[in-house]
Amino acid sequence: MTRIPSHTVPGDKSLSHRALMFAALATGESVLRGVLPSADVRSTAAVLQALGVTLPGDWSATDTLRIVGRGRRGLLAPSRDLDCGNSGTTARLMAGVVAGHLMTATFVGDASLSRRPMRRIARPLTQMGAAFSFVSDDGLPMTIRGTDLRDINWVSPTASAQVKSAILLGGLVSGCSVRVQEPARSRDHTERMLTALGAPLIVTDDAILLDPVAQLAPLDFHVPGDPSSAMFVIAAAVLHGQPLEIRNVGINETRTGAFAVLRRMGVALECANRRESGGEPVADIHVGPGAALRGVVIGGDEIPALIDEIPMLACLAAFADGETRITDAAELRVKESDRIATVVANLRAIGADADELPDGLVVRGGAQALAGHVVTHADHRIAMAFGVVGSLPQHVITVDDADCVDVSFPGFWELLAGFPGAR
Repeated sequence: MTRIPSHTVPGDKSLSHRALMFAALATGESVLRGVLPSADVRSTAAVLQALGVTLPGDWSATDTLRIVGRGRRGLLAPSRDLDCGNSGTTARLMAGVVAGHLMTATFVGDASLSRRPMRRIARPLTQMGAAFSFVSDDGLPMTIRGTDLRDINWVSPTASAQVKSAILLGGLVSGCSVRVQEPARSRDHTERMLTALGAPLIVTDDAILLDPVAQLAPLDFHVPGDPSSAMFVIAAAVLHGQPLEIRNVGINETRTGAFAVLRRMGVALECANRRESGGEPVADIHVGPGAALRGVVIGGDEIPALIDEIPMLACLAAFADGETRITDAAELRVKESDRIATVVANLRAIGADADELPDGLVVRGGAQALAGHVVTHADHRIAMAFGVVGSLPQHVITVDDADCVDVSFPGFWELLAGFPGAR
């Protein structure tokens, strides 16, 4: 009997950011295991250190982190700008934390992050009482003058976990009440972690309500594998025709919409050994061999749960039978790159058939041998998606910035090279 290859993927990036933040705001010592040592998470760690949090010297060299929290409102005013690197999660979530402290701080980032919209979090936090100033019309640099925030009932125009989390974190540190309503459900890691730490939070069908918090208990948490990272490994297995197991992957339903799409495309994918870790559902992912892919329609309420996986789904669609149409995904235009334009341009550059839509894209399947050069715009998910395609021996594809994958998936290229016959 042939043994099915078994892999793990790095710790969940979204959960790693939040675990560090909540550990910093807790009262007492938190123990974190499996925190992702990626460039984005390092940005969060560096910002927290600039605000007075003590972390081990080379914290990414160990699987276990012990962090003594400074308390719900115990961070210190920074003596330098808060450099968020390429991490939108760092900038937007820490904006909520800073807004609820009596301090002034300036957030900066690299060229890519500096172009990404920040007024979407400034609007609700300003309504709560914080003051924001921007050097340009939007984006970084951004200076925040924090204050005693007031209660808010915010109706968000878009489903955004980062906006929702910024408001919740502002309410948490300032000890006020917040209510957030979204048009569709966005990822709920912040709510789950708050609940696991004993915060008075209520989730209803249409809103999230957080009452004033006196203090946070310390966190004891093992970060599960990142489902977005798992997506690239699953896609490689599908294209190489290999069965696969990926152990200990987070399967939060607000993050795994791509798994449902893969099943619609014809992939045999199952979640086995389901369990829970720190309020988050976890499972082992089993992928069957030899899927015959078919085109699908992707859109509507399922988009928030698969927004990060669209570049990889679009690349898979190039090999499917028929057309794949993705709509309601305009948010892709303000990610690390304009992912709609970038995915379509690169699919065309290697010989696939794709067109842009205002809020998505169309990919026509049937691709055979592909060749060409991929321009990533320093976007890690673009590099990995086209890297998976380029790993097939019949394709000759080069990627302009292979190192950008370290933002979320250190060791990606080494793992990909382990598939039989991989280029």
